[in-house]
Amino acid sequence: MRARRRGERPAVAYLFLSPWVLGALLLTVGPMLASLYLSFTDYNLFTTPNWVGFANYRRLFADDPRFHAAVWVTLKYVLIATPLKLAAALAVALLLNRVSAASGLYRSAFYAPSLLGASVAVALVWRVIFDTNGVVDHALAAVGIDTGGWVSSPRFALLTIVGLSVWQFGAPMVIFLAGLKQIPGELYDASAVDGAGWWRTLFSVTLPMLSPVIFFNLVLETIHSFQAFTPAFVVSSGRGGPSDSTLFYTLYLYQKGFIEFRMGYASAMAWILVLVIALITALIFRTARSWVFYQGEVSR
Repeated sequence: MRARRRGERPAVAYLFLSPWVLGALLLTVGPMLASLYLSFTDYNLFTTPNWVGFANYRRLFADDPRFHAAVWVTLKYVLIATPLKLAAALAVALLLNRVSAASGLYRSAFYAPSLLGASVAVALVWRVIFDTNGVVDHALAAVGIDTGGWVSSPRFALLTIVGLSVWQFGAPMVIFLAGLKQIPGELYDASAVDGAGWWRTLFSVTLPMLSPVIFFNLVLETIHSFQAFTPAFVVSSGRGGPSDSTLFYTLYLYQKGFIEFRMGYASAMAWILVLVIALITALIFRTARSWVFYQGEVSR
């Protein structure tokens, strides 16, 4: 009787796991494999896919200057927005960690923009603020600076989207704040006894002990930055302008797949993005060995 019940347990486990397994196969693994196949075809959604081998990949790297522009714009965005967002989140978390009165109110206020997410409504409001005759344009004109609107300027359009990303620093801020609460107070007491100032304590105690959290936020925000789409789509009205200055990789992928109906070409772009994100994530993990410190770990 006992042996029979033991034999029944795996079957029951598989029964409860079956919805997740079916969902993963039908909604994730299946579409991924289908897009991998389509990346080697000429497919426009209306006709049978025509196998072309690596032609889509060769055309991307050799014959598509807008693809190169999209790669460059996305890299600039990742390199600028990610560190600025993490720096803002860490700075506010350090301040909130020292605030005792009304700390819950401050945390909620700083976290509120992240609740809105990358919504179309927020991006539309952001565009109005930075557009010609917007609030920012009027404020700068009052002090003698005429930009003609940030959104319509090739020099400032990308910075507009960077500003929107940095403004929504609430999620990494909360994670940083949780990490700061876990740092033992004895370390700060020892630092004070040794006569270390605020800056020395920050770089010798706080940041090393917070390095696992910094690593976690860095990985997540880097991936999110590569996948950014909605702000660029709304701010540029789906065109990536002016002069392709906001032509994000995902936006160009959308144009190829759902405007020009070159779904095979878009699938090839999608798989290149997957591989790039995987390589950069692996690189971050590899470098983490030299700067991430875990409490209780023996010094290397």
